[in-house]
Amino acid sequence: MTSISRRNVLKVAGASALAGTAAAQSATQNGKKVLRYAFEVAETGFDPASINDLYSRIVTSHIFESPYGYDYLARPYEIRPATADGMPEVSGDFLVWTVRLKRGIYFQDDPAFKGNRRELVASDYVYSYKRFFDPRWKSPLVASLADLKIVGIAAFRERALKDKQPFDYDTPVAGLRALDRYTIRFEFAEPNPRFGEALADASLYGAVAREVVEMYGDTTPAHPVGTGPFRLAEWRRSSRIVLERNPTYRDVFYDAHPNADDAEGQALLAKLKGRKLPMVDRVEVSVIEEVQPRWLSFLNKQSDVAWLVPFDFVNTAAPNGKLAPFLARQGVQMYRTLASDITLSYFNMEDPVVGGYTPDKVALRRAIGLSTDIDQEIRLYWRGQAVPAHSGLMPNIVGYDEEYVVAGHDLAQARALLDTYGYVDRDGDGWRERPDGSPLVLQWATTPDQRARQRDELRRKDLTRIGIRIEFISAKWPENLKSARAGKLMAWNLGYSAASPDGRLSLDIMAASHKGGQNLSRFENKEFDRIYNQIRVLPNGPERERLFYEAKRIVSTYVPYKYHVHRILTDLAWPWVIGLRRPPFWRDWWVYVDIDPEAQARAIA
Repeated sequence: MTSISRRNVLKVAGASALAGTAAAQSATQNGKKVLRYAFEVAETGFDPASINDLYSRIVTSHIFESPYGYDYLARPYEIRPATADGMPEVSGDFLVWTVRLKRGIYFQDDPAFKGNRRELVASDYVYSYKRFFDPRWKSPLVASLADLKIVGIAAFRERALKDKQPFDYDTPVAGLRALDRYTIRFEFAEPNPRFGEALADASLYGAVAREVVEMYGDTTPAHPVGTGPFRLAEWRRSSRIVLERNPTYRDVFYDAHPNADDAEGQALLAKLKGRKLPMVDRVEVSVIEEVQPRWLSFLNKQSDVAWLVPFDFVNTAAPNGKLAPFLARQGVQMYRTLASDITLSYFNMEDPVVGGYTPDKVALRRAIGLSTDIDQEIRLYWRGQAVPAHSGLMPNIVGYDEEYVVAGHDLAQARALLDTYGYVDRDGDGWRERPDGSPLVLQWATTPDQRARQRDELRRKDLTRIGIRIEFISAKWPENLKSARAGKLMAWNLGYSAASPDGRLSLDIMAASHKGGQNLSRFENKEFDRIYNQIRVLPNGPERERLFYEAKRIVSTYVPYKYHVHRILTDLAWPWVIGLRRPPFWRDWWVYVDIDPEAQARAIA
């Protein structure tokens, strides 16, 4: 367990005078409003076509704009126009979507435009979607875009791969066209009833100008140029990210549609409606991966927001779910949310030890799952801030069913399964062997940090109780991800968060079309894929919900994943932060937050 000794507190206090002075200067530069907080994981870059990690996407969602966005206060969600002039025109069969853009929206100034103002036009979105299919950018989302079945686009990618020639951006694609300067037409080979959710994701599908990419080339991730409310002012990779107000951003004003019974949302609307956005001038993000320094940065008022209080300290901040008195006395605000996320372990279905579809391999994976004491994990690792997960579907999204439950911790059943299928201790050393008599040793990927060590020790104890030996193979998270996508890991723990209100994206991690991408387990099942493809094209309703159930049942049968928890997140903010509210699955919230600079300066002086 992480603890802060008296000596460490004194060291921190000794450093706080200097740090506090620096923080005060940073937060009150020339009277500007500055929002400061920390990422727990480093970003990878800011090119929408090349990223898929959460933290890079938080940044890009504030620089780029998609045609639509999410209402900040509406729950569960409401899609509304951003750069679009009204809602899309959609054919009755969901095969054709037409979007018209507002006129007079401009990209931020950049040398790529050679001193000219650059208006956003329909061809910018056409170009931006094409980039996902360009092999040059190695987009991790190309399979997700291919699932859209945009008419004609696949042939362009196949040609570029086959001929090893640059991607052809100039020849029109039948299903992705600018009809005129301000009108985009998308045409799909299969019904796409939820395409509006992609059109509302600025973090990935915001407009990128071709001139910018052609000027910066492979350094495009360091030169994001969008039409959104902020622009990148400073970037020290894996250390510090600074965004500042985009001076050419058009007039946009705070408005929202909170539910009638949402007292908090109604109060925010009454307080902030009509304010010009963004309300802060600058956002400073520090990357602080270790939990103790990140928590202390908030306590020392070097961060205005504790976005996801570290689980090691959540019971200090909010014992029994209530804000601690020492924080309440200082006016700290607390927000708690059951997140639309999931943590899980995956098994490589192509691995000779844990992979495969025969009864003995299924029994091994099921026994490992049954040995996992999720209640203990919640109590000790998550400090009580989680609920058990029973499928890959996440709370607050379509397809999630809290009544769907699978078998939990059961050591007797786990041992019986192993005995039945020949995983027994033949040499009396206390460890089981495989059915052919060879050693049974799990090689589990992990990361070299304290939190991972806590989790690994719990796993070791769980598996020891059923006689299975485990070795942990440690590497940095990006290295593990690269190995996982290449099919080189036997098993690994990781998490996913929802990027849209629809559960179909949660099924990408089991779909054969996503092997090597989102489907790290490399699971492949024809019946599952048939159901997955039906879920993609059906409108929401009882039949689609039934198919979600069938998909979950298939995955529960073969166990390519062991689902762990959905987290309960606790966010804190000092009293000078106004308007904070965690979005369920969209990323852009800085634009809706205000800072009282005088109160901030008094507190950190």
